[in-house]
Amino acid sequence: MTATLEVSDGVGTILLDRPPMNALDVATQDRLRELAEEATRRDDVRAVVLYGGEKVFAAGADIKEMQAMDHTAMVVRSKALQDSFTAVARIPKPVVAAVTGYALGGGCELALCADLRIAADNARLGQPEILLGLIPGAGGTQRLARLIGPSRAKDLIFTGRHVKAEEALTIGLVDRVVPAAEVYEQAQAWAAKLAKGPALALRAAKESVDAGLETDIDTGLTIERNWFAGLFATEDRERGMRSFVEEGPGKAKFL
Repeated sequence: MTATLEVSDGVGTILLDRPPMNALDVATQDRLRELAEEATRRDDVRAVVLYGGEKVFAAGADIKEMQAMDHTAMVVRSKALQDSFTAVARIPKPVVAAVTGYALGGGCELALCADLRIAADNARLGQPEILLGLIPGAGGTQRLARLIGPSRAKDLIFTGRHVKAEEALTIGLVDRVVPAAEVYEQAQAWAAKLAKGPALALRAAKESVDAGLETDIDTGLTIERNWFAGLFATEDRERGMRSFVEEGPGKAKFL
């Protein structure tokens, strides 16, 4: 297997396992889609960690494999490539990327699919496709611009340069920078905390933010309002409010 899903205490870790650099070949792309769909379906998965191991997150696509593809082949493959990453982005549960080492090209695009990115202090991120005469094709031109703004995204995409962890933090490409030995531990801790939260409310929050970013403010407010009202039909809402009234804030247990 080029990637696996390991589940413990409500947290599912999608682990890339294609030594030495976790190059994202066709088989790995398809496997990511399968695992994202599995994580979406499984009730015992309440939060997800994306991880490539201690040394590298993912160094990008398999260039030798891509070199053998002509235009016709890539017309067919490019949709499947985007669909795999979109499946990760649409997991309706909190997702955190634990970024170690290189996260380049498709690796950076995979990290962009997470809700939060925790990076090692020695991490390197970037979209170097321009150096191959290409552009990012797994969502990089879209998710990167939405995350860090169009000007900064164009700088990275136009130049293909690598961004060190501290600059990535400054421009908003990652959310935390920690010692390399602590990346997975902190990602797990973030996911584990949210895995104990109200699953439907977390889903509502994620979908409201993500869908709202794709539309105008009035439509976004309608999405929010519908989710907000809908949550009043859930057991978690009853439990949370009852706990607040009887015990005070922050003490509700949702499992």
